[in-house]
Amino acid sequence: MAPSTTTINDHRRVVSVVGGGGAMFGVDSGELIRESGRDSLCERHAIVPGKNGPRPRRRLTRQRSCKENINHFAAETYLISRLAFTLLQYLGLQLDYTVTCPWMLCLATDAGFSTRMDLYLPANICEPKPVLIFVTGGAWIIGYKAWGSFLGLQLAERDIIVASIDYRNFPQGTISDMVKDVSQGISFIVDNVADYGGDPNRIYLMGQSAGAHISACALLDQAIRESGNGESVSWSISQIKAYFGLSGGYNLLDLVDHFHQRGLYRSTFLSIMEGEQSLRKFSPEVKVLDSSFKDATLLLPPIILFHGSDDRSIPSESSKKFADALTKVGARTELVLYDGKTHTDLFVQDPLRGGKDDLFEHMVYIIHAGDDEALAKDATAPPRRRLVPEVLIKLASKISPF
Repeated sequence: MAPSTTTINDHRRVVSVVGGGGAMFGVDSGELIRESGRDSLCERHAIVPGKNGPRPRRRLTRQRSCKENINHFAAETYLISRLAFTLLQYLGLQLDYTVTCPWMLCLATDAGFSTRMDLYLPANICEPKPVLIFVTGGAWIIGYKAWGSFLGLQLAERDIIVASIDYRNFPQGTISDMVKDVSQGISFIVDNVADYGGDPNRIYLMGQSAGAHISACALLDQAIRESGNGESVSWSISQIKAYFGLSGGYNLLDLVDHFHQRGLYRSTFLSIMEGEQSLRKFSPEVKVLDSSFKDATLLLPPIILFHGSDDRSIPSESSKKFADALTKVGARTELVLYDGKTHTDLFVQDPLRGGKDDLFEHMVYIIHAGDDEALAKDATAPPRRRLVPEVLIKLASKISPF
């Protein structure tokens, strides 16, 4: 049976959670809550909904040594400098993320690059809210949690908590580090989101571009661990209601030459992926078709793959083939193709345009399924406002390397 396929022609709060311990996540030096761009000092010890009634908001504590702080600062300074240089090379990205949306830059600078996770909270949390864990893209080199701010702020307006988690970029880490970081981020949210008003029984996972690849790897690795190889687990696949993959690449063997032609040269890509011998290991499409994955298949949540038909960075064929592979092994799969959309249209340009957004509405509908009150509010929600004049969006689209 073929996968289900569809073709489709202000009050905000951001919590920056500092992670530490292990590679990236855990408990570290505190939390900072921002409301409408200003620090909210009274929120530090606010009461939030909990499983067994109201409880104090959890305060994260851990102290770093002077040496750890110096090493951390040096590493982050290098990362920021490299990221800034790369972005300055690409005027298209600068138009999309800076000129067209200055508040995003303020968020990234304000929150501090020492943090590893941003939580986007609805203005009012009187009862536990659904949670979306988001893993951003960035060619495995320039990914950063603040790229999820469009999605986070807009979903928070629909009473959905968004946790945008970070992971090490190359050369700070390679693919196994990235997958480990994302898995630890998922674990942190699963264990702690109730302290911020999230519903631990309604957690969704989403990845975009390289983030879709990394999060899919983390999801499949977790399924393998739980299917009986004896490894300990810190979170469970059963805690993820559904997985959304946006514009992802799921078979690295098919993409090496394509990326090389697009400027992500073969030698660099193979270094990121830990050599040619590891390409199969980190290809979700290949992994699900392996006979050893059979038991793990039964554990997977529903998987919904979104892709634009005119995507030049990662061809939509990547999502089609992954959907076919998932369906072949009996996984619950849906493929949604957006006619004429590019790699960045679905994630950058369309949110900037405002109005009706099919991808956004599709996700909200799935997340709010079964909640009649939330669905009723969605039906009467005002159109999202336009953030940028169309002429700037079109100009950025023409210049963008993606």
